[in-house]
Amino acid sequence: MRFPVPALADLPEDLRERLLAVQEKSGFVPNVFLLLARRPDEFRAFLLYHDLLMDRPGVLTKAEREMIVVATSAANRCLYCVVAHGAILRVRAKDPRIADRVAVDHRKAGLTARQVAMLDFALKVAGEAQAIGEGDYAALERHGLSREDGWDIAAIAGFFAMSNRLAGAGDLRPNDEFFALGREPARPT
Repeated sequence: MRFPVPALADLPEDLRERLLAVQEKSGFVPNVFLLLARRPDEFRAFLLYHDLLMDRPGVLTKAEREMIVVATSAANRCLYCVVAHGAILRVRAKDPRIADRVAVDHRKAGLTARQVAMLDFALKVAGEAQAIGEGDYAALERHGLSREDGWDIAAIAGFFAMSNRLAGAGDLRPNDEFFALGREPARPT
């Protein structure tokens, strides 16, 4: 990484507890958290907005939210987010191949028509948000997605565009653990 990262012991208690909980659950601390933790107030804001977007109840499933991140991060050429969120998508969708297919071509990924419409919208937000029009919302509505769902899709695409750019500027590399996550069956412990 291009920036120094703090030691877990040096972080404010709330952030240290959050990262230790992640480490306990997954077995490692994602590099993005270490990079962002260098500015604790910004990291808290990042985590708050992330959790509001990715964990809120709604029509979009957690796996579909991750599909948005993977597809738009691929369009933004963010290796870190494609690999990290691809791992999360594989786990949430219980499909070891889905992330690779979504990252390369969501239209050939075996998704539902609703999910294709969702990703078409997300990719338009990622690449040409100024061109979003009523027809784009109508396309979502034809697949049972409301204007509010469109907002959620746009917010996820926008939030992760910021994350993609910080990852690029910080030369953020995916943790090795992400590459296998969700691809191989869990080994008995």
